[in-house]
Amino acid sequence: MTENGVGVTYRAATYKIDPGRSRFVVRAFATGLLSSLGHNPTIAIPGFSGEAQIPPGLEGVASLHIEVQAASLKVTDNVSDKDRREIERQMQEEVLETGRYPQITFESSSVSSEKVFEGQYKARISGGLSLHGVTRDLTILSQLILGEDTMRANGEFSISQREYGIKQVSALGGSIKLKDELKFSFDIVARRER
Repeated sequence: MTENGVGVTYRAATYKIDPGRSRFVVRAFATGLLSSLGHNPTIAIPGFSGEAQIPPGLEGVASLHIEVQAASLKVTDNVSDKDRREIERQMQEEVLETGRYPQITFESSSVSSEKVFEGQYKARISGGLSLHGVTRDLTILSQLILGEDTMRANGEFSISQREYGIKQVSALGGSIKLKDELKFSFDIVARRER
């Protein structure tokens, strides 16, 4: 809740993420001697949910909570069914170890914003990303559009797999492997709860 200076208190609005209208993907990049033969997989993240608390005009305390079902990640590239199954198996069993670590979460600790136009903001969201049993600080820069009943946020961020104790994937005896950095992009739509 925030105060407007004359004793009137405003409540932050709650926005629930609509995964069906949102897009959340991660890209990995091949490296190594034969990386030109490798594949830079694009992986969709369909199984996620969350909510944002947004005060009027983003003045006051805002927050964001997101949960991802790690086993929901799917390869979206045009590859053979056999390759898709093998990439997804390796990702779930060897990389993310989804049996041990079924959820990935982000919990904000601070949100700051700068108004660009009416209803449009640049937001800096800092918090903890919990992945593969490890929590690390992460800052996400986002463009935010607030409508009367919807919120839309888009942006990009990167993480280091090594920082989360994630095994680097390789093929052909290590001649092709994935780089440590993963790049995420998102276009998230959320609906205001009434």
